[in-house]
Amino acid sequence: MAKQEPALTRRTVAVVGGGWSGCAAAVELARAGHKVTLFEAARTLGGRARRVATDDATLDNGQHIMLGAYRDTLRLMKLVGVDLHQAVLKLPLQMRYPPLSPAPGMDFLAPRLPAPLHMLVALLRAKGLEREDKLSLARFSTTARWMGWQLHADCSVGELLQRFDQTERLIKLMWRPLCLAALNTPPERASAQIFLNVLRDSLGASRSASDMLLPRADLSALFPDAACRWLASHDGSVRTGAKVRSLQRAGNGLWKVDASGDAVGGNWSAYFDGVVLANTASHAAVLLHDIAGADTSALCTQLTAFESEAITTCYLQYDAGLKLDLPMYALVDQPDRHEWGQFVFDRGQLDSKQAGLLAVVISASGAVVEQGHALLAEAVAVQLAVAFQWPELGAPRWFKVITEKRATFACAPAMIRPGNSTGLSGLAIAGDYTASDYPATLESAVRSGIGAAASLFV
Repeated sequence: MAKQEPALTRRTVAVVGGGWSGCAAAVELARAGHKVTLFEAARTLGGRARRVATDDATLDNGQHIMLGAYRDTLRLMKLVGVDLHQAVLKLPLQMRYPPLSPAPGMDFLAPRLPAPLHMLVALLRAKGLEREDKLSLARFSTTARWMGWQLHADCSVGELLQRFDQTERLIKLMWRPLCLAALNTPPERASAQIFLNVLRDSLGASRSASDMLLPRADLSALFPDAACRWLASHDGSVRTGAKVRSLQRAGNGLWKVDASGDAVGGNWSAYFDGVVLANTASHAAVLLHDIAGADTSALCTQLTAFESEAITTCYLQYDAGLKLDLPMYALVDQPDRHEWGQFVFDRGQLDSKQAGLLAVVISASGAVVEQGHALLAEAVAVQLAVAFQWPELGAPRWFKVITEKRATFACAPAMIRPGNSTGLSGLAIAGDYTASDYPATLESAVRSGIGAAASLFV
């Protein structure tokens, strides 16, 4: 007689935080048959990757690039009903600068060939790189593969590039912008091991893993909104505008959750079998610190030790007829000359309703935050006019500068990040700051949510 699997014990679970990690945890727990309630203090799902309604348009709080290597994010997006062909624009790996810019750039484009041939051909065809630069890049890739993309001891990205004898031009045009885009931390302060992990799963993996995926939909619609609808169809509920204020252990292994907000009728309490804290590290620390009879001091100290890095996106709306030759370009940033932009995206090529809208991204933008919005927008507009040789570009019709001051943690070398476990039964944490091979990305957030769901009742 075939052995029967034990019946699933259906439990009630509260997920605190409606960002990407919280939505991932909620979906995975519902898939396992549990009854899930998702709490989000804001009115919009997505956390630090969400849509923002302005007087002029609906924008994102930051322009994102996803990778084909984001296997768990893409899997969950498809699971909750997102049509990936409609939701994202897939581009081959590239680092392309405006061809007429007075600040010389390069043109690096990986063809759709099997790995690692796609990288070899891209290197041979690359324009704007001298022979010394190409040999430098080939040496880096070959040595990193030989090392298994693993360091004996972590160091800064800047130190790693020196060890690999990377040329100044290649650092400026390739490694620095990639490091800023992936880790949101300058190379001189960024973890070389985490950077190598990202390169391993993109440059060093299959061709499709290196594809760059540009969201067509807004970031909330890209996954969190779809996850909300999916939860509703699987006996779950989502309460936006509901802030969880305290968390306490109750009898019989239950957790008491106290929340407030219009979504819960003012003040509200309920009991759950398990809780996933998927809010920010600092907010999770506040809730953990106040749990009576639990020694969470070490974990709270770890959660409050993270340093933050900002990301600024400057949106510039021009005439609807304006269109770049490509959906995105890299830009040479020179902060000493007030040229802050690192990448520019033609939003009109991603969403026809946004024709003429350019989004300029500035990663690790702590210094930029000190600039006034009007001065920054003017500086970015001038940078674009010079980079694309458009002296007639003029001032945009309107602009919007959005800075997410705590967009990511500073991804420093040899960081010790907490796991999903809190040491308390039925309580786990999730977020892009938890232990992971990746920096603070959408994929690390999703993976953390999945990990928290899997470990909650183990």
